[in-house]
Amino acid sequence: MKKKEDFFAKVREIFTENHLEEYLKDEILAKFYQLCDIMLETNEKMNITAITDEDAVIARHFADSLFLLKVGVESGTRICDIGCGGGFPSFPIAIARPDITVMGIDSTAKKIAYVNETAKKLGLENLTAISARAEDISGADGEYREKFDLVCARAVAAMPVLSELCLPFVKVGGRFVALKSKSAEDELNESKKGILTLGGKIENVEKLTLIDHTLEEGSDAERTLITIRKVAKTPPKYPRPYAQIKKKHL
Repeated sequence: MKKKEDFFAKVREIFTENHLEEYLKDEILAKFYQLCDIMLETNEKMNITAITDEDAVIARHFADSLFLLKVGVESGTRICDIGCGGGFPSFPIAIARPDITVMGIDSTAKKIAYVNETAKKLGLENLTAISARAEDISGADGEYREKFDLVCARAVAAMPVLSELCLPFVKVGGRFVALKSKSAEDELNESKKGILTLGGKIENVEKLTLIDHTLEEGSDAERTLITIRKVAKTPPKYPRPYAQIKKKHL
């Protein structure tokens, strides 16, 4: 690991370039430093991330995850991160915004155990994670159905699949926000009918560029931030079993 002061300096540089200056408080930087250290050490024994260069971690995990907050998130918001994996975007959001709560969901029990253990080490009382398949806990009688103000997903699946996995968790009036690559328009066009069926309405599509000097010239750093507003309850028969979701989109 870099020395703490060097790590802080690099976070300040990358966050400033990506217009994330509001998250440059020393207590936030300290938790990012601790998270990076824990993650890279754990990664030697368990596959948490393919990104092991510290500068790349800051850009492609920390800054990229915080792009999701650009939609505007009020204090007290309850967020659900679908397919959180090793804790992204859950960790950066919980670190940067101690005034909101985050629940991560992923089907890989080992990664969820790591997320919960690391959250305790970081003192993140606003972050919890559970091991489950999203479609199994958001059905008509599911404990988490339509309970969240904002549901997010980053690099999980194509929009037609994501919409059916995520929208059942969103309360009416809440939002589903997906952070996608620059090719998101085609996915979104394929999702329009399904989004409407599930009670959603496309509210905003914003193009962003992740400034990341660790990428080779010409590499993909373009992002598309898609916001879906939940305007009606999701019909009880959704979500379907994953095999059906994957086989035939709505």
